[in-house]
Amino acid sequence: MSSTTAIGIDIGGTGIKGAVVDLSTGALLSDRVKLPTPKGGRPADIVDTVKDLLKTVSEKASAPGLPIGICFPAVVKNGHTMSAANVSDRWIGLAAEKLFEKGLGHPIHFVNDADAAGYAESQFGAAKGVPGVVILTTLGTGIGTALLNGGILVPNTELGHLQIDGVDYETRAAYAAKEREDLSWEKWTGRLHKYYSTLEMLFSPDLFIVGGGVSKHHQHFLPLLNLKTPIIPAVHRNNAGILGAAALAVKNRG
Repeated sequence: MSSTTAIGIDIGGTGIKGAVVDLSTGALLSDRVKLPTPKGGRPADIVDTVKDLLKTVSEKASAPGLPIGICFPAVVKNGHTMSAANVSDRWIGLAAEKLFEKGLGHPIHFVNDADAAGYAESQFGAAKGVPGVVILTTLGTGIGTALLNGGILVPNTELGHLQIDGVDYETRAAYAAKEREDLSWEKWTGRLHKYYSTLEMLFSPDLFIVGGGVSKHHQHFLPLLNLKTPIIPAVHRNNAGILGAAALAVKNRG
């Protein structure tokens, strides 16, 4: 397989998934393998699970030695995980990239999961070829964000934690808040409007992209938003982290 091929692995709070990716098209060249995230989400246990997943992916695709990208639900700075979402607090401050490289016996590139999803959309999805500033938001348990300018990723933005009305606004505008409070689409969209309007004021973006599982129901809420900025659903949902992690592994190699 060529240098336009890499393995992407997406670590989440409940599942870890991975596949071989054709970086010229964004297509998966192997079956997507998914394993449950070990209970407690401790570093050593997750490394062991990723090792098992990687062995399965490599065998299925006859793809040893490919670049490996891994995305993770944390702020990632210089290979260190500086936060932890839905995993053990032991990740905070951990030299995660080195931990995985030692455990897997292979160099990797480690990146935040929302950043990986945003980069995937810039390379293979809704933001491909879009000039200017693009903000991807993933609406789920919280709000993950990726900020791109001309296709270049500005990492670790964490814009879901904007303070609006005196609160961390992902607690009111994430999809989990809609479910928790049993909000109608209209009521929830009112909160989303306040959130996206604040992003507009701060960043003057050229495009919003909405990802996360709820984006498959975009017809229920995106048309209700009255924004200056175009807002569209993401193209890649379940595979976004895999695609972005793989693409960034090749981009940052060497």
